[in-house]
Amino acid sequence: MMQNTAIAVVGVDWGTTHRRAYGLNHDGQCVAEYADNEGALACKGRFPQALQSLLQSLEAQPGTVILSGMVGSALGWQVVPYVDGAVALSDLDKHLAAVSAPELLLLAEPAAPAPTPPLAVAIVPGYCVRNAQGQPDVMRGEETQLLGAHCLGHSDGWFVLPGTHSKWVELRAGKVLQLRTYMTGELFDLLGKHGTLAAAAGHADAAWDAQAFDLGVRAAGEGGALSHQLFGCRARVVSGDMDAASSRAYLSGLLIGTELKDILHRPGSEPLHGGQGASFKLIGSPSLATLYQAAAGILGLAFEVLDARAAFIAAVHHLSSLRINA
Repeated sequence: MMQNTAIAVVGVDWGTTHRRAYGLNHDGQCVAEYADNEGALACKGRFPQALQSLLQSLEAQPGTVILSGMVGSALGWQVVPYVDGAVALSDLDKHLAAVSAPELLLLAEPAAPAPTPPLAVAIVPGYCVRNAQGQPDVMRGEETQLLGAHCLGHSDGWFVLPGTHSKWVELRAGKVLQLRTYMTGELFDLLGKHGTLAAAAGHADAAWDAQAFDLGVRAAGEGGALSHQLFGCRARVVSGDMDAASSRAYLSGLLIGTELKDILHRPGSEPLHGGQGASFKLIGSPSLATLYQAAAGILGLAFEVLDARAAFIAAVHHLSSLRINA
């Protein structure tokens, strides 16, 4: 098979259900990329072979492979211990976990000549950060995008990385001071598919109702506990106040609005530079960025959207240009 000799480094964002790989040249420019559904769950017990298949798909035989995300969790290739907030993002290279040489030798296919294994395959650690009450919060994968944002000149302020588990991170001079996770995406998926809300909801392919999303954002936090507000979504449908086809948009607005209002008005904590006119940075997919921007506009807030792909590539280039510790 022909090799793309321009690829010196491969960075892999290896999540629970999906993975995306980027092939970088010596200058840190992305010259090839590949994505599939071979996440950590699907690759359990065969990570060396899964990596070899990925490199073949990229037609790459790099000198360095940087892995990030759930590949370093108990679900992944090997468990990589979390670092805490004392470790600056720019120092993550000192805490990379090298994949052992015997594991790399498994990259060879039995019936084929053994390929030259990468000089280094390493996994980026996640962060575990505790609040003032000692409650821990964790992230894996998001720290790599935050490192990339830092490399691109964004080292201070509050960042949101929306997704299945939405992460809010405060950075000061490239250090993680606070971390808060909201299960916004997971709740939206579960509630939209199971239980009484799903029974009242329309089809997932129904046209998006921006007005229902707006109504959900405004309703968030106005009627007490989230569990009460969630039932209100069903009540609006069965009472005839809202079409079933609009319930998914309303639910999305309610969940995202609850997240934003909690961030801004969390009792007993330091204010997050919140209030009318507050601005945050967002690293995420265009579709999620659009929803968060819409919700922010309703609440008088603003997001500066950063390119998640560019951030990840910048982080991989930074990590691969430094010494990888075994």
